[in-house]
Amino acid sequence: MHLWDKGGKTRASLISFTCSDDRAYDARMAPYDIVGSMAHATMLMKCGLISAGERDQLLAGLSALFADAGEAGFEVGPDYEDIHSYVELRLRDLAGVAAGKLHTGRSRNDQVLTDIHLYARDQSFMLAGELNKLAATMLDLSEKHETALMPGFTHLQAAMVSSFGLWFASYAESICDDLVALSGAASFADASPLGTAAGYGTSLPIDRELTASLLNFGRLVVTSPYAQMSRGRMERQMTSAIASAANTMATFASDIILFMSPGYGFVTLSDDLTTGSSIMPQKRNPDLFELLRARSNRLQAIPGEVAMMTTGLPPGYNRDYQELKAILFDAFEGIMELVTVMQDAVAGLKINVDILKDPKYNDIFSAEEANDLVRRGVPFREAYRKVAEKAGSGLYRVSVTTDYSHTGSIGNVGRDIIRERLQAVMRGFKSGCSAQDLFDKITGMRF
Repeated sequence: MHLWDKGGKTRASLISFTCSDDRAYDARMAPYDIVGSMAHATMLMKCGLISAGERDQLLAGLSALFADAGEAGFEVGPDYEDIHSYVELRLRDLAGVAAGKLHTGRSRNDQVLTDIHLYARDQSFMLAGELNKLAATMLDLSEKHETALMPGFTHLQAAMVSSFGLWFASYAESICDDLVALSGAASFADASPLGTAAGYGTSLPIDRELTASLLNFGRLVVTSPYAQMSRGRMERQMTSAIASAANTMATFASDIILFMSPGYGFVTLSDDLTTGSSIMPQKRNPDLFELLRARSNRLQAIPGEVAMMTTGLPPGYNRDYQELKAILFDAFEGIMELVTVMQDAVAGLKINVDILKDPKYNDIFSAEEANDLVRRGVPFREAYRKVAEKAGSGLYRVSVTTDYSHTGSIGNVGRDIIRERLQAVMRGFKSGCSAQDLFDKITGMRF
């Protein structure tokens, strides 16, 4: 049965095409839809649109459905078009006549948009926590390998002296910027569209500020038409932030693949992080990091998918928007898996601390020798020419970490600054917004 059923007959093939795959994503959204309905029912009672008894019946029924949605294997079966019809129709058995009043003053348009905002806000908080852990691991590795020198490259040529301490810290800083992008995207999700109905409001005396407060939203989507105009905008911001984090994952994975190759030999992987060949007994392949790179690069294409799907649509709601759920939900699932796998993988890295003992890297100390002359008063261009004459001789003085003092250098990586930035960024993510948190808040309130 469908909520819009007026007695006609719609082809089964059409229903299958428009709903079948979508139900799987609606199952993930179920807890958020139910707590949104609980907030709406509470508001309807407060505004005099339903009685206190009807509110209690609805909350009791919704609580039972919330428990069902938390069970492993929960699904929205083919008897229901979507999570919204599932909740309303199931409530008929649990709350009786009151179930027919739950949809008062709202549309499936603002209902699903509210669900997606709740989901994205909660998922961004969880993703931020995992990214923050990975950044902390990178900083710990930076400290552990602070004095392990390595070549820095330009044009894939050994260029200047670097260190693993600097290299690991640079990825922690990259993750910090990814978190900044994610925080901005989360602020888009922290706006309540509930009560904008189909995009033009309602003549009923609802209280949008109350439902926003019950659901811990920081603000309203103010104008009703913008609620529908904004469809795709939050998804584009969120998937762009996910793509930013994926870019960091892909770049790090690419570094590892390069650095463990025979021509480099900077790092090795523990046996449990490599695979072998069916024909070559000696092979220890970095398949894990190659797949991390590939899947990260796939995620970077997703913002373009969102843009293509939503560009140039006419005003108001369009069914095209339904497809955004699959894109957004899969993107969150994909990046969460990558970050947790990367967290485990970096623990299995083994660093070669003797790289620069190889004479082929002696030329990278030439810039430091030129700097020694500069400190003695020689103009840099003159020092540059003098030092260049020794290129390839293998006679440059090997520098040490104490030769570097400025922030962001080998001898002064700046880990404390990055840690402080991470702490500041993490404070921008709102806690207490999981479906369970909102359920506990609403059921614990008394009016």
